[in-house]
Amino acid sequence: MSDEFSTVSAFSDLLSTVTQLGEVLRQQGWTVSCAESCTGGGIAYVLTSVAGSSDWFNQSWVTYSNQAKQQRLGVTPSTLNHHGAVSQQTVEQMVNGVVENSGAEVGVSVSGIAGPGGGTKEKPVGTVWFGFSIGGQLYSRCCQFDGDRLSVREQAIHFAIDFLYQRLVAE
Repeated sequence: MSDEFSTVSAFSDLLSTVTQLGEVLRQQGWTVSCAESCTGGGIAYVLTSVAGSSDWFNQSWVTYSNQAKQQRLGVTPSTLNHHGAVSQQTVEQMVNGVVENSGAEVGVSVSGIAGPGGGTKEKPVGTVWFGFSIGGQLYSRCCQFDGDRLSVREQAIHFAIDFLYQRLVAE
């Protein structure tokens, strides 16, 4: 999967951040779990790419379909019908499902439109929503990334890991 990242340097920098993130989680005695849609397990892949990640990485789900989001994470049909899979409401329900189902203290969820198709005027290609639960505190963020499918996915993975690290350091 590292060939998905545009440069070896970018992947190396990301692994450095993951190593630091892991140290913070280890010091807190916390674990992290993920639910991913458009990144297809990329966040979990990067988090488990460093030695010792079994100390702080719990588990992950790739919930690409709406059905999987409902069955595995408890996203309601009403949320999906009214707001869509790529929405603040959906990623918040996803991350709540992650934490409830895994027992992890830290959860991350992501759902977006990586392209090349699937975008709309309201939600163009590159729109990605993130949900984070850190020690019981809920955060959600929306980003608009540029580039092709691989670039959008790469940027989403970077954002999720950077956000987790920055929030954990601030705790």
